[in-house]
Amino acid sequence: MSLPKLVALSGAGLAFVLLGVSAAGAEDRHLEIPPAAVAEQSKAYSYANFSDDRALAELARRGLPYTRIEQNVPGVRTPVRLSGPFHGVTIHSSLPKEARATTPFEILDARLALALDDFCEILANHDVVEVIHFTIYRPNDSGPPEKNGGLPRHAGGMAIDVGALRKRGGSSLTVLSDWPSVIGARTCGASARKILGRKGRELMSILCESADSRLFNVMLTPHFNRAHRDHVHLEIKADVKWFLVH
Repeated sequence: MSLPKLVALSGAGLAFVLLGVSAAGAEDRHLEIPPAAVAEQSKAYSYANFSDDRALAELARRGLPYTRIEQNVPGVRTPVRLSGPFHGVTIHSSLPKEARATTPFEILDARLALALDDFCEILANHDVVEVIHFTIYRPNDSGPPEKNGGLPRHAGGMAIDVGALRKRGGSSLTVLSDWPSVIGARTCGASARKILGRKGRELMSILCESADSRLFNVMLTPHFNRAHRDHVHLEIKADVKWFLVH
């Protein structure tokens, strides 16, 4: 699937799921709403609601490799580019290497960078050394501004669409080929769908470990809809106290 078509379909899918959450309709069984005090202690809630200065200070405290983007990036409050691996894991788009330094698709908000640092810690435990994504920031996306002034999802650099993970030694875990989709199936928990293939099971295990750690507010998998059959959408979102894994 071409990148522009994937972007358009992903946006439509996200609009549907967020409407589902707001209406408390068909998405209920995929939605977790813990007590407010518990949600506020989560990493996703903490990072998404950091001030600009606090997000940058935390990146610096952790010694994470990044470059601050000084010019205005519409929709993104604190734009950065990653300049090295997190926990030995490199994160980059599927574009050719020479295009990555200038593409807007590799811009992200500093808040998402913090969540990805924690995600990479989980990945490193699975011997993953590389994350290949389709997009992070999408300048043509739109959405209502968050209360903190940034835009949500890809329009604000607050979400990443992960297509594949490469492991030490060269083998890959690829969402399209290793995670067969059954629309509506659960990804995590006692009633989760079982995947027989070893690679698919490991992909699901990584996602569920991340869900257990509440690293992201929204995690959309191939079980969500056809548009997500080749990637997993991971997102932090300001001012919400719920978690959706679909």
